[in-house]
Order: sequence, then structure tokens, then C-alpha cells
Amino acid sequence: MKNIAKTKDNAKVQSKKSKPKKNAKPSKPDLIKEMGVTRMTNKHPTIRKLKRQYPTSIHGNKFWSSSYLLMDYLNDNPPKKKTRILDLGCGWGLTSIYCTKTFGCTVTGVDADKDVFPYLDAHAELNDVTIGTLHRKFEKLDVKTLSNYDLIIGGDICFWDSLNDTLFKLFKRAKKAGVKKAVIADPQRQPFIDLCARLDDHFTHEVWDWELPEPTPADGDILVVNFKKS
Repeated sequence: MKNIAKTKDNAKVQSKKSKPKKNAKPSKPDLIKEMGVTRMTNKHPTIRKLKRQYPTSIHGNKFWSSSYLLMDYLNDNPPKKKTRILDLGCGWGLTSIYCTKTFGCTVTGVDADKDVFPYLDAHAELNDVTIGTLHRKFEKLDVKTLSNYDLIIGGDICFWDSLNDTLFKLFKRAKKAGVKKAVIADPQRQPFIDLCARLDDHFTHEVWDWELPEPTPADGDILVVNFKKS
């Protein structure tokens, strides 16, 4: 807290400075750094240009706050250096960037919408990291592809009822491929809740109620599937 001398003159100056201008809107920065990752807001010239050139689909039009839930969980449960990570539904790639910068992991972002990759590449360049990309639907991630990874992560990727079955089958292939673990964050959408219940008889897993009050407020569940113990 800033200390302000209690003088009459100072009080007048502070009052004058804090008085808002009529009809003025507070300015918002076009760059935000949180949890060690710098991201561009929709006001940033690069994002505005990309949105004209690469109109995304499948909800890839913005950053989703579940990514911060995932980052916070991984901060408390860090993967080992050089862990090979597959980021499902990577979008703009902020969690991929976080894992690369913070833990020294090798990360590949996979998404069904190829138009998200220019956003990912722009953020990777901004954060001075390199992220691999893979344009593929979840159901097309076969055992051979999954065998290249130790850990699967994802944020807010179970938003359609059909994705319940898609992810359940993907987890089966991941176990067969030798993937060790999956960590999925979700804002408690019903398809995700149904998926967690469905796993009870098939995989060793935990579901954590997770809340992050800052920097970007987020709350939801963290699903941790341990394939090695399943």
C-alpha cells in the first residue's frame, strides 16, 4: 500500500488524480503475464490480425481459464524435466508454453482446428519457446502416436456429450500405448462429470475440486488418471 502524507495539499492532489474522467473507460493492457507466461489479449494487434486471417472454429477463438487451473495443479504436482507431454485441444497453447518454460518438458499441442496453431506459434515466439503441433481429432490419436508421450494434459476439452465417449476410448488407447498419466481440467461441465463417473470401473483415477482465486479466477475439477496403476 502506498503511504500518503496526511497534509491538506496532498489530500487535494490525491483527490484530483483519482477523480475519473467523464465517460472514460479504463484502459486494458494488450499483454498480460501470469504464472510466468505472457499472453496477448484480444486488443493486441497480432491477435486482431490473426482473427482476420484465421477465424477459428471448435471454440478456439479465445483463451480458456481452465488452463490456469491446469497450470496451478501442475505447479503443485510438477512433471519431471524432459517429460513428453501431449496437450489435448491445445488452442492458443498457454499450458504447453507453461510446461516448456517452467519444467523443461517437451510438449506437442494437438487440436482438431488447424487455425489455432498461428495463435499458438505467436504466443510461443512471444515466450521464447518452441512447441510442436499436431493437427488431428482426438479419435485419430492412435496407439502408435500416443506411445510417443508420457503425460496427457487438457483444459476444458469435454464440452460435448460425444466427447465423453471419445475421451474414454482415447484413455484406453493411452493405457495400451504406455502413457503414464492424464491430467484434465474442467469447469464441471456435465459431459466431463459423466466421464469421471464412467471411469470408476476401468481406471485408477482421482477428481479434485480445484479453485484458483488469482491471477485469473477459475474453479472446477481436476481429473487425474493413472494408467500405470489401472
